[in-house]
Amino acid sequence: MTAQFFAPVAAPQHARTTFADRHVGPSADDQARMLAAIGYSGAEALIDDAVPATIRTGRPLELPPALSETAALARLRELADKNSVYTSMIGLGYFGTITPGVVLRNVLENPGWYTAYTPYQPEISQGRLEALLNFQTVVADLTGLPVANASMLDEGTAAAEAMTLAHRVSRRKEPGTFLVDADALPQTVDVVRTRAVPLGIEVVVADLSGGLPEGDFFGVLLQYPGASGAVRDLAPVAEQAHERGAQVVVAADLLALTLLRPPGESGADIVVGSSQRFGVPYGFGGPHAGYMAVGEGIQRQLPGRLVGVSVDADGATAYRLALQTREQHIRREKATSNICTAQVLLAVMASMYAVYHGPEGLAAIAQRTHARAAELAAGLRAGGVEVVHGSFFDTVLARVPGRAAEVVEAARERGINLRPDGADRVAIACDETTLPEHVAAVLAAFGVEDAAPGGVGDAFPESLRRESPYLSHPVFHQHRSETAMLRYLRRLQDKDIALDRSMIPLGSCTMKLNATTEMEPITWPEFAEIHPFAPIEQAQGYVELIGELESALAEITGYARVSVQPNAGSQGELAGLLAIRGYHASRGEEHRNVCLIPSSAHGTNAASAVMAGMKVVVVKCDEAGNVDLPDLHAKIDKHGAALSAIMVTYPSTHGVFEETITEVCEAVHAAGGQVYVDGANLNALVGLARPGEFGSDVSHLNLHKTFCIPHGGGGPGVGPVGVREHLAPFLPSHPLRAEAGPQDTGVGPISAAPWGSAGILPISWAYIAMMGPDGLRAATEGAIIGANYLAARLAPHYPILYTGRNGLVAHECIADLRKITKETGITAEDVAKRLIDYGFHAPTLSFPVAGTLMIEPTESEDLAELDRFVAAMVEIRREIQRVADGGYDREDNPLKNAPHTAAALLTDDWKRPYTREEAAYPLPALREGKYWPPVRRIDQAYGDRNLVCSCPPPEAFED
Repeated sequence: MTAQFFAPVAAPQHARTTFADRHVGPSADDQARMLAAIGYSGAEALIDDAVPATIRTGRPLELPPALSETAALARLRELADKNSVYTSMIGLGYFGTITPGVVLRNVLENPGWYTAYTPYQPEISQGRLEALLNFQTVVADLTGLPVANASMLDEGTAAAEAMTLAHRVSRRKEPGTFLVDADALPQTVDVVRTRAVPLGIEVVVADLSGGLPEGDFFGVLLQYPGASGAVRDLAPVAEQAHERGAQVVVAADLLALTLLRPPGESGADIVVGSSQRFGVPYGFGGPHAGYMAVGEGIQRQLPGRLVGVSVDADGATAYRLALQTREQHIRREKATSNICTAQVLLAVMASMYAVYHGPEGLAAIAQRTHARAAELAAGLRAGGVEVVHGSFFDTVLARVPGRAAEVVEAARERGINLRPDGADRVAIACDETTLPEHVAAVLAAFGVEDAAPGGVGDAFPESLRRESPYLSHPVFHQHRSETAMLRYLRRLQDKDIALDRSMIPLGSCTMKLNATTEMEPITWPEFAEIHPFAPIEQAQGYVELIGELESALAEITGYARVSVQPNAGSQGELAGLLAIRGYHASRGEEHRNVCLIPSSAHGTNAASAVMAGMKVVVVKCDEAGNVDLPDLHAKIDKHGAALSAIMVTYPSTHGVFEETITEVCEAVHAAGGQVYVDGANLNALVGLARPGEFGSDVSHLNLHKTFCIPHGGGGPGVGPVGVREHLAPFLPSHPLRAEAGPQDTGVGPISAAPWGSAGILPISWAYIAMMGPDGLRAATEGAIIGANYLAARLAPHYPILYTGRNGLVAHECIADLRKITKETGITAEDVAKRLIDYGFHAPTLSFPVAGTLMIEPTESEDLAELDRFVAAMVEIRREIQRVADGGYDREDNPLKNAPHTAAALLTDDWKRPYTREEAAYPLPALREGKYWPPVRRIDQAYGDRNLVCSCPPPEAFED
């Protein structure tokens, strides 16, 4: 064999021997070339010129040395082994479930699903949008209400959102009273209370089993079945509530609704809950997809995201996020919710659980679960134990005067966790995983032997049995075999662009590598199968891991304490602002309620401030994108006595390191206010600067950005909150876990679970452990080098809108297309859609400035990928110039018609004034591994006018 059969040998590269070497995409040689393109001979000189000396930390990160991937997995195995996997029959909204292997491997463990971004660019998100539409259909069908959203953060926060939605629908100007059934989940009650306090809403908890108490209220929350397991007819209470003009909110169990009359048929206006038991493991409390469904007339006020049906440029059916004008970055302080994310990956899992099992399979699982509970109740009664409720679905409440602790301990000795309810009662929750031997072991724990009869009937009245059909759409009947299911998942996956296909250059969103080693441990049973309310000694590995992660985050940020409870960045914002509110109140300064927010801020900042009971006052930005200091001082002078806080993003939302941040902090502190630094852009600070050192009092951190938890198509996220010492007493707490936060002074729970989405915290723990202090700093430097490299390469073709001193940016840059649009008619959206033809997800479109593209390369994209993106952008600029020169028609050109589907190009009636090749292969490299979008450009306005929230039509499944 001769040498001509071999490819040329590439230039030698330095060996990549550490995890950090492999996480940071460009090699040392590549970074040298990138720095040269920027005009620097070394990274340190660039960092010195880009990052103000006034914010630079005076000490290196004091973290353990980096672990290898093998050592990190070994350490995580040690932590996992400190957790004890018992059979948990605790209930309280969390149940054992079996994740179908085809869903586990091909969704949860598949980067094609877990590395995708929020489907704001619907043309390259049709697969996950269809999956979310399936989820909405499952929820709408089972709840008996016509419209459901694309998931909520968890059941507790969904109930809190339902409370505020009920208040809006009531159109009452005063805060009013929200009535909560005493049989609601305790964590839900407290999350609702946490949300209600700053809004002035009074939450009244009462036993509603006998009807409504006297008094005026705008809404009522019922649990179905109740926390105690009781199944009651909702209709009488709903009718009474409606007679008084109140909205009826029901927190319902989706599995139970396959057998029980749906709440929508009993008078519910809003139904919320969790889809956890549809194939999503406990994860010590999360992440799980909450849900919300509403009745007619409310859907346009529905919080969160809503997937609807529209049409593309050829009139073909296409899916999109509907009603996007409600997004917080548009509505800001007028937003009715601060939710800007969802639990897409978990919603997809739950929807595919339903697709795989179908209505018959779900009903069979529910019937088996109920039968186990009925057998258990019959056995207890036969053994002389009183069963409190005669009507139940899966949870049996037994009365054992003075013996509750004894029974619980006896069950624990048999490997089973039960739930004590005071000294005299024990609750036992059955689920999909409950076996006859579990029932026998529980009976033995009660001192009942051989008393479990078979063939027990249903334990709820026939009048409450569900009669209406559900999941009748073909998608829930076509994929019963694993082969069919596998191919359906692959078909949807292939429609989308995720990080496994190409870079996602989204500014402000930090779509970096989610390493396989980081992801691997989350499916280990010792992490996945721990109930959030299991005895704490069974979760010692989790406790240790969470403690180490919180300590590392505190060291990285310069704060005294960190809480990981908030399960999204928006919830971290709210937690931080509530801490500030609690601090002022503790000093007798409740009147401090003004929150200053720069005009450039992300919209969730303003929405969170309003939710925290604050009044938003906007501070101008100057022409360079910085906080306008004269306006800041004027606003402080005007509102100083009432000043509560300022919320600033650093580096700024415009992607620059503002020189005056320390002056901003000093001015606010001098007026008695607190400084909140939004941690969305921490990717540009780690190892270089600490917010807690340069003047900030509190920050939330996006673990799904800087610390590598994948976006999952729009969730899960984790938004821990870090505070300086004086705010630590006001961190989130939890009613069922004293260890989760300060019990006496804490602001209450922000999320339903004590440590939020604990099940995915091993990802960030592993990232920090494997990067080590040097690697973390190298990642930050890499992000800054990458952004400045792109800015330098793109500047000759697209103006870069904002830069800091020395003409440098932070970790992202903004390409300004406004002048181009004025001259040629080609918009930023046209460029975004044309990038799809080049195989790229678009950068962030028209935020924070309309008519621009915000681009963030992250540190994990290598030089070849960055250059591929530059080549695409340069070629697109040439296409724009052809429009300007008259070579392309101003309305009928590759940009205005982008993206181009294969079907559009294969037509016999091609009449475009450009060739098919120009449309599909503008660069020769695209002939290898071409991404073909499934639909052409989607009509956004049509979708908002014709809101459709059910499953895809049957025609969508025709060959």
